[in-house]
Amino acid sequence: MASERPLPPTQLRGAESGREFSHPGGRCHPGSGLLQISNQHNAGASTLEPTFFKMTEVDVNLDQVIPTTIIPTYWAKLLVAFVSFVCFAHSYDGDFVFDDSEAIVNNKDLRAETPLGDLWQHDFWGSKLSSNTSHKSYRPLTVLTFRINYYLSGGFHPVSFHMVNILLHCSISVLMVDVFSILFGGLQYTSKGRRLNLAPKSSLLAALFFAVHPVHTECVAGIVGRADLLGALFFLLSFLGYCQAFRESNKEGTQFSTFWVLLSILFSAVAMLCKEQGITVLGFNAVFDALVISKLNILEIVQKVQHKDKSLENIGWLKNGGLLFRLTLLFSGGATILYMRWRIMGTGPPAFTEVDNPASFAESMFVRAINYNYYYSMNAWLLLCPWWLCFDWSMGCIPLIKSVSDWRIIALAALWFCLIGLICQALCSEDSHKRRILTLGLGFLIIPFLPASNLFFRVGFVIAERVIYLPSVGYCMLLTYGFGILSKHTKKKKLIAATVVGILLINMVRCITRCSQWRNEDLLFRSALSVCPLNAKVHYNVGKNLADKGDQIAAIRYYREAVRLNPKYVHAMNNLGNILKERNELQEAEELLSLAVQIQPDFAAAWMNLGIVQNSMRRFGEAEQSYWTAIKYRRKYPDCYYNLGRLNSFSSLKMPCILCGTCDHLIHR
Repeated sequence: MASERPLPPTQLRGAESGREFSHPGGRCHPGSGLLQISNQHNAGASTLEPTFFKMTEVDVNLDQVIPTTIIPTYWAKLLVAFVSFVCFAHSYDGDFVFDDSEAIVNNKDLRAETPLGDLWQHDFWGSKLSSNTSHKSYRPLTVLTFRINYYLSGGFHPVSFHMVNILLHCSISVLMVDVFSILFGGLQYTSKGRRLNLAPKSSLLAALFFAVHPVHTECVAGIVGRADLLGALFFLLSFLGYCQAFRESNKEGTQFSTFWVLLSILFSAVAMLCKEQGITVLGFNAVFDALVISKLNILEIVQKVQHKDKSLENIGWLKNGGLLFRLTLLFSGGATILYMRWRIMGTGPPAFTEVDNPASFAESMFVRAINYNYYYSMNAWLLLCPWWLCFDWSMGCIPLIKSVSDWRIIALAALWFCLIGLICQALCSEDSHKRRILTLGLGFLIIPFLPASNLFFRVGFVIAERVIYLPSVGYCMLLTYGFGILSKHTKKKKLIAATVVGILLINMVRCITRCSQWRNEDLLFRSALSVCPLNAKVHYNVGKNLADKGDQIAAIRYYREAVRLNPKYVHAMNNLGNILKERNELQEAEELLSLAVQIQPDFAAAWMNLGIVQNSMRRFGEAEQSYWTAIKYRRKYPDCYYNLGRLNSFSSLKMPCILCGTCDHLIHR
């Protein structure tokens, strides 16, 4: 059997070797890595016998970095909750910004007059899933929480929406203490079924790194980020539920509860109904089961496959301990959930445009592969150095790499150099504890990211900070382990401790400043100008805000820049044409609107605005044709019907405008 031989635990039950520590009532011996706990030797014993257990190696290494005694778990969780709240509390009174307008303010599914049943037939934005224009983002449980927010707060008051997001992140950060204690220390239970925290210091430090990471600002400060928060919450509950299935394991064999395994699968379904990433927890649970519960040695299995070892022909090593049965349950549950999701989507995958994800439209497979990998390296960089954050990374923000002579190829090489190095250590290290930590860290980094990787289907974005909310768990785990290794091999313990504290403080400050930028659209959009100056959407949104405030001259400048950066940006052309029409620059307005409908023939708003411009130029026949074309593409268009009616009235009677007495003024949006 391809597995590691576990050391027999003393008075403990669990899926991890008994060479690690801890118990809330224990007494730590500084510097030794030992914890003394008292256990009854047997049921009839009248005396307590002290038993010593070794701390995990990473915790021993962190003794000088975190020079404190063992912090009780509840105090560690309170600390993590407090720090995470401080980081993001500044966003509590922000406005509805960016996508919040479409997903919340303009979403009819939040209103009481919309039947609750419609939530299960509509996408995240309130459109019917059967519509060809739907993004197929099916997140009914997230929309349901928005609806409850709307009902309890008595309308669209953003404070209540923001507070829910902040509390969700705090709750997730608290859960991370338990999750990291399992990832670092494995599963170990007392005879009474209480799980031991085998890595209190490393789990606390990793949870703090997670709680204060600035890349989470989009999920917390942006209300639509609740989908990622809820998905992460049920992802973690699914994982913890899966771990709970092994509470009754003992040295005689791996016993498990089928109920908890099935409940874990149910939580994964709930997670996916909040955000599509949630389904990936089943894959991570399978990896955790194989490495921690069943203690499979992947390198040993690979070597046996290479040497055609006959022991692999007998699948008894998979059946031993129920691994094959549990993997079958996970696979069957995942397949059922995905099938139901596919049936609900109805008309197939969503249709995205080239500006959403330009690399996926590249004709060359080489160009696509190179750019996908560059996107991965950019996501990794955001985890390492979350200083350049942007609400949107599309529309030319990251130009395509089309040649190997592009210097950005260095980023790809650096990414894969690090990944290959970590993978080799995860597979080939003689230290089983090191192999497990690196493999689980890489698993948490990669598996939740797979739906956003473009490997299985095209996604509608280039980079999205929200999709690395869960993968950041793996990064924080690897970072904590790295500091433990550094502490072990250097004498400058205080320098490492200062570095850790510095990272935490810098990230906290960055979270607070980034939350300030998310408080309103003007600050948010302007903050992106320095990060993504080539992003046409950034200039468009800044211009739109200026136009709404009445600053037409500044708005024109940003709209022109948006069109320059993206000559096919029809929405920028439409808005710029409107402003030019109001300034009586009719010739250029007509050129822009004509180009917009040429690029996108079904752009109803541009057709109507083109008709308005043509009417102002007294070309009534062309104006009427433009109005009818707009109505052709949007049947329910009252503004266009109104303008068409006034056009027929004034053009036939040749009467001046009743508003100003001279022009053919028409009311329009």
